[in-house]
Amino acid sequence: MTTVKMRGVTKRYGSFLALDDVSLELRENTIHGLLGRNGAGKTTVMQILTAQNFETSGTVEVFGEHPYENAEVLGKVCFIREAQKYPDAFRVRDALAAAALLFPNWDAGFAASLVEDFQLRLKQTIKKLSRGQLSAVGVIIGLASRAPLTFFDEPYLGLDAVARQLFYDRLLADYAENPRTIVLSTHLIDEVSDLIEHVVVIDRGRILIDEDADVLRGQAVTVTGPTAAVKAYIDRGAEGYTELHREELGGFLRVTLQGAEPVPSLRSEGLEFEPVSLQQLVVRTTQQATSELHENRKVAAR
Repeated sequence: MTTVKMRGVTKRYGSFLALDDVSLELRENTIHGLLGRNGAGKTTVMQILTAQNFETSGTVEVFGEHPYENAEVLGKVCFIREAQKYPDAFRVRDALAAAALLFPNWDAGFAASLVEDFQLRLKQTIKKLSRGQLSAVGVIIGLASRAPLTFFDEPYLGLDAVARQLFYDRLLADYAENPRTIVLSTHLIDEVSDLIEHVVVIDRGRILIDEDADVLRGQAVTVTGPTAAVKAYIDRGAEGYTELHREELGGFLRVTLQGAEPVPSLRSEGLEFEPVSLQQLVVRTTQQATSELHENRKVAAR
């Protein structure tokens, strides 16, 4: 079953096109990674899906309905962002109490255990919290809300490495017991790669990748070896490969190919095959899209 559907969605701010014909679906009970560079359009997508912004054109469905002024839909959605705002007088306990009123599935016991895990003081005033402590408040609310659709828009960037791992561990354990649709928007792709089940990569307002993570992990390989041997390998499967990146140094060539597979027998020719991490695949795909865009602009200018 699908939790979110976007079809041909565009978003304009004057002459600036923030989203360009975006179509995607997010399955229920799945952890999705919404990935891309700063300004790529990730936050705009999440704002539209949570009725904090509006599409210029296209169709948007969340739980089968448009979210705008739809209390039934929005009651099932939790959106936690990095720069989460709270009233100045709020203490940690006030933020949690407000969340308990907002989210029907709120688990107070889970929230209390997370407060201990992240070593927060309930009487501490929110405005006096460090950046890391403020991030902890956000992830606690996002996890304990148990909302059927939960967005985390990089609220964990303020956490140190130990606290981020704690977040990932608690998220995965609770998701296993209480499945729901979770969207992680992050730059820390390597850290969350083992959590993500489905990947959406957006760049310059357009979808570059929309695929299950397991499928993506087997789609690309980096081939390294003598230049002639690497080129011969590429020529063998030229029609089935997409070259994402190339580095040449001296007589050696290193190429990242999408659609290629390791061929162990070719190691005797000096070729080495390395798996491509999810982060590398996202980076290389984005770089390739940027290169093609610049090339198209050059052709159009001639």
